[in-house]
Amino acid sequence: MKIIFMGTPDFSVGTLEALIEAGHEVCLVVTQPDKPKGRGKEMQPTPVKAAAMQHGIPVYQPKKIRDSECVEELRKYQADVMVVIAFGQILPKSILEMTPYGCINVHASLLPKYRGAAPIQWAIINGESVTGVTTMQMDEGLDTGDMIQKTEVEITPDETGESLHDKLAAAGAALCVETLKAVETHTATFEKQGESPTAYARMLDKKLGNIDWSRSAVEIERLVRGLNSWPSAYTHWDGKVMKIWKAKAELGAGVQAGGTETEKLQGESQTAAGTIVAVEKDSFTVQTGEGRLKVLQLQIPGKKRMDADAFLRGYSLKPGTVFTTEA
Repeated sequence: MKIIFMGTPDFSVGTLEALIEAGHEVCLVVTQPDKPKGRGKEMQPTPVKAAAMQHGIPVYQPKKIRDSECVEELRKYQADVMVVIAFGQILPKSILEMTPYGCINVHASLLPKYRGAAPIQWAIINGESVTGVTTMQMDEGLDTGDMIQKTEVEITPDETGESLHDKLAAAGAALCVETLKAVETHTATFEKQGESPTAYARMLDKKLGNIDWSRSAVEIERLVRGLNSWPSAYTHWDGKVMKIWKAKAELGAGVQAGGTETEKLQGESQTAAGTIVAVEKDSFTVQTGEGRLKVLQLQIPGKKRMDADAFLRGYSLKPGTVFTTEA
């Protein structure tokens, strides 16, 4: 098929590569404008643009895809279908209906669950055990088009936003190739979406990572995993922001080892959330609103990520130290 591919971040690159490998003619790649990055603020191409250039595919980078001149530019290519994956702009009806097969979208959730900008991270934060990828025929709504195919992906107990991103990107690439084959051979089935059983997967921001120690250890661990590698979960210690990169929830752990369950629960209730209750060679443990969180990997300003044992060799942490939500 002759394809216009629309995408921007790393998540989209695998699908572009898979379409090329499957023998499709990608006649144009549409991606977001280059942005300045790094200390030197040099303009950097999007990951999708970089991949397209390696394959010698023309690249188009409109600031506003809805502008009439953009619509006419796309029309020149007379494509059979558009494939859209994490492009970053809302498409107008004139583009959605431009090609014979319309716009096929690859979305990183099992729709209608987790419509929105950050379905990967929210699935982990909310404690899902399974997620996946859905291909759909795009309409004017936000992730509301008719579903075509799905594939499930397990969320493992130690899954992070980064690891799940990579698994779903690979799954999405394979599913997109399969979906286009079904669409082209007219064997695809289209299923309307019902109401979403989950909240809108809103875009991530740095404030989301500010740890509220009154929440349960399980919830905080999921936040840590979901926001790894961006934007990260963090707390405040000694006037510094401490990023928590790896942690493990521990339920029912008491202040005194070997105490009865009643004594353990009483001990927890008497310890303020955010208080360090134990410091070991390779970790330290923090009281939460329910259970305790063992911190295994962290980062402080001016330093790279480090395991807790490396941190503890250079900095003194003692039981009774309190982490805060605000600096």
